[in-house]
Amino acid sequence: MPSNHFDADGNVHMVDVSAKTVTKRIATASSRISMNAEAAERVRQGTSRKGDVLAVARLAAIAATKWTPHLIPLCHAIPIESAEVDFQWAEEQGAEEQGAEGSESPQPISSPQLICRVTCATSGKTGIEMEALTGASVAALTVYDMLKSVDRAMQIGPTRLEGKEGGQSGTFVRNPGTHP
Repeated sequence: MPSNHFDADGNVHMVDVSAKTVTKRIATASSRISMNAEAAERVRQGTSRKGDVLAVARLAAIAATKWTPHLIPLCHAIPIESAEVDFQWAEEQGAEEQGAEGSESPQPISSPQLICRVTCATSGKTGIEMEALTGASVAALTVYDMLKSVDRAMQIGPTRLEGKEGGQSGTFVRNPGTHP
């Protein structure tokens, strides 16, 4: 049974997971969005013209986790048993999170950065990382959409897997303390 998205002839196909065992799988992903001070203040005060930015972004993230197999061509449709979404400003995090990956000291934050974090869980035969990553990405895109009239120069990224548990490949944690 091939374990990648190409068959023996090099043709793209969906990976066969029928022989895998069902295990509990959890993944956490995050996406950052940098914005100007006015946009950040509107998020903090709940004064965006379009409404509560974080409430709408939370709903968008949850919906996106469910739509992942429709957006990513070779993702399996899996049951989303849990999708938790939270938001945190980068300056509220510890120094180990703010630094560039592999750097010794935190990098200065020049503009407010909102971190959109999504944790998904399932009991299935294949991972849930793509659902968490899609949710985090769509949360950040929704924040952009809600605030673009205030700051068209907002920047999204990085979007990354923070951690995962379950399945054959075991546990991955980018930064200890950031994954449930």
